[in-house]
Amino acid sequence: MRRSLPLILALLAAPSALAAEPFVVHMAEVTDRKAVIATVEPIRQLVARARIGGTIASLTIKEGDTVAAGAQIAVVTDQKLALQMQALDSRIGSQQSQRDQAKVDFDRIAELLKRGVSTQTQFDQAKTNVDVAERTLAAMQTDRSVIAQQASEGAVLAPGAGRVLSVPVSIGQVILPGETIATLAEDQYILRLELPERHAQFMRAGDAVLIGARGTPTDAAGKMREGKVRLVYPEIRGGRVIADVEVAGLGDYFVGERTRVYVDTGTRQTIIVPSSYVYRRAGVNYVRLAGGDEIVVQPGEAREAGDAPGIEILSGLKDGDTLVAP
Repeated sequence: MRRSLPLILALLAAPSALAAEPFVVHMAEVTDRKAVIATVEPIRQLVARARIGGTIASLTIKEGDTVAAGAQIAVVTDQKLALQMQALDSRIGSQQSQRDQAKVDFDRIAELLKRGVSTQTQFDQAKTNVDVAERTLAAMQTDRSVIAQQASEGAVLAPGAGRVLSVPVSIGQVILPGETIATLAEDQYILRLELPERHAQFMRAGDAVLIGARGTPTDAAGKMREGKVRLVYPEIRGGRVIADVEVAGLGDYFVGERTRVYVDTGTRQTIIVPSSYVYRRAGVNYVRLAGGDEIVVQPGEAREAGDAPGIEILSGLKDGDTLVAP
């Protein structure tokens, strides 16, 4: 028993010696972060509108579809244009007959003039009739081209590539020129932040922010994703600063989806100690000084202390204190 007593004392003392490595307290600069909710928004929202009024004859898209730039997504028809086209075609046919007859009369008078049977006045009048008939025909054909162009504008084209957010119309619906056929979101998305006005001085384009995945503070790996402030809007709306944040891989988010974002709100000096130096007893947090005294401290949020997990100390310690592990 006497032989084993020194061995037991050595085993009990060994962990204490290893754990008693002192830690010198120093002030450190930390960055304060504020958790805010950001909304997923497209960089640009595109609106496909009807260029003519009429009835929707076909609609080839629905919400959630992806379309290419310039793709035809709907057709609007106006029956009045078709009737005007038919009327003009009849008038053009009649005018062509009048022009052909005027040319025949002109050729006959020209031949008679060569033989000395007709007069120069009759020749000039026949030539004038041909010119008038051709110009009238050309004007009618121009009017027909205008109506044909209007009818072709019934095809509604996608103003850009993107995903269809809403289609507020249906086949057979009567619409007016300029009405919305579909709203599209470009494939590039950003996070839109609304911060209190007091944080306006801290927001700058290019600043880094931390983003949790799908509204959670950390992703599956326990690390936050990083984004960058793309634009800070110069106008404060309703006491809020608006900013856009670029984040890679937001294409699978829903437009309007919300997620948690941490933004920097300034720096300050504070004390951070390793978590292993803080212990709790009877609901009170303590640290032990090198001289053996126990000091009551008020801990703050968890932070990194070098390579080890640490904790911020709000009160109870000062710069230069030396701590030992409990």
